[in-house]
Parts: sequence; C-alpha cells; structure tokens
Amino acid sequence: MTPGELALASGNHTPVTKFILQGFSNYPDLQELLFGAILLIYAITVVGNLGMMALIFTDSHLQSPMYFFLGVLSFLDICYSSVVTPKLLVNFLVSDKSISFEGCVVQLAFFVVHVTAESFLLASMAYDRFMAICQPLHYGSIMTRGTCLLLIAASYAFGGANSAIQTGNVFALPFCGPNQLTHYYCDVLPLLHLACANTATARVVLYVFSALVTLLPAAVILTSYCLVLVAIGRMRSVAGREKALSTCASHFLAIAIFYGTVVFTYVQPHGSTNNTNGQVVSV
Repeated sequence: MTPGELALASGNHTPVTKFILQGFSNYPDLQELLFGAILLIYAITVVGNLGMMALIFTDSHLQSPMYFFLGVLSFLDICYSSVVTPKLLVNFLVSDKSISFEGCVVQLAFFVVHVTAESFLLASMAYDRFMAICQPLHYGSIMTRGTCLLLIAASYAFGGANSAIQTGNVFALPFCGPNQLTHYYCDVLPLLHLACANTATARVVLYVFSALVTLLPAAVILTSYCLVLVAIGRMRSVAGREKALSTCASHFLAIAIFYGTVVFTYVQPHGSTNNTNGQVVSV
C-alpha cells in the first residue's frame, strides 16, 4: 500500500493543504554544493537560451524556419526550467521546504504544458529538416512563417490538453494524510504515491497519455530522419553530405537525451523504483 492508502485505512481524513518537497534532503552536507551546481546549470540555461533567442531574432541571416524553431525551443527550455529550478534553489537554503497545494497544482500544470510542447516541437523540427533535405524545391512554399506558427500553436495545444488531463488526473484524487513528496518538484508519480485512494486507473491514464505524447512525435522524428538519411546517402557531393549531417546531428542528440529521460521517468510501467535515480534523471 502507498502512504496515502495507509493513511486512509487508518482513518486519517485530514485534507492536505501543502506538500513537503524532500528532493535531495538525504544529503544535508551537500546542500550548499548542490545549490552552487544547480545555480550554475540554471544560469547557463537561461543566459545561453536568451542569447540564442536574441541572436536568432535580430540577425537577418538567421530567419529560416530551422532557426525560428530553435528560438522557440530556447524559449521552452527557459520556461520549464524556470517552473522548477527557482523553488529547488530556495529549498537548498531554507528549512521550510513546503509548497502550497495550489502552488503544486500550478507547478505541475505549467511543467507538463512546456515539456509536452517541446516534445511536439522537436517533431516539427525533424519535419522541417525532412522538407529541407528531401523536398528542397517545395521547401520555401510549404515551410512558410504561417506554417511554422501553426506547428508551434499545435505544439502548445497538445501541451495544454495533456497538462489538463494529467493535472486533473492527479488532483481529482483525495490527499488526506502524508504530504512528503520524495522529489524536488511536484511530479505525477510522487503525487500518486501520496493519494488516499486506489491509483491504478490514474496510473493507466498517466502511462497511456505519456506514451501518446512521447511515441507520436517520436514516430514523426524517426520517419523524418530515416528519409533524411536515405536522401543523404544518395548525395554525390561529400560536402553536401557533411552539411546535411551537421544540421541534423545536434538536433538528434537533443532528441535522444529528451526522449530517453521522458521514457525512463513516465512511460515505463513501474510504480516507484529508486527515488534518487528518478531525481537525478529529472535534473
């Protein structure tokens, strides 16, 4: 039984008004070191992505769809990092590591919105590379600014829908006892572990929709890049091959890291494995 189910069985029906974020609390002697390391990573993330956005949107030579998508990707990275990291940094320095119930709802909702939107944005970027390399004669007429904006709007629409489903799926459950989250932010699996009800259906909903928003974009990405690799293999020019591969290599690495961590955290059907591993993968 989960801690929430144990609380319900014992007759504790006190509504939870806040949660205690216990992420990395097992390392009290390393709090300052972890604060410095996470602060450095966060600062590099924000400054690097802001610089990328400023460069892309001010340089007239970087107005192609590829760079436009890259600018939006930088914006998404800043957004979902900023949903979680400031609170994490504060918790390294204070003894009260609580977050209000409402704050937890908002944090989870915004986090899921931006992570899901990034998943679909990466698929859009793969489709852009497919059009540029495999259909170069039609690229300019298809990948217009309107098409790019439509793909970005669709990414956020999927993000909003998934966020509403996942957040509603979690907080429709009662929380009536333990409130100590074994994580450094409000995430779905640790919250389900505290719910004072049977969470089997909620876990199925989590896995199904996490798989959908992961595997559908991944299918688009894999299909696009398979066709891209076939097209590159047919190129006679060595310089052309190198240029095509160079525009795809870093994108493919980012995709591998992003989807690898998402699948490890949300899609594989396990309950609660090693909490420390989950926190490290989330970082």
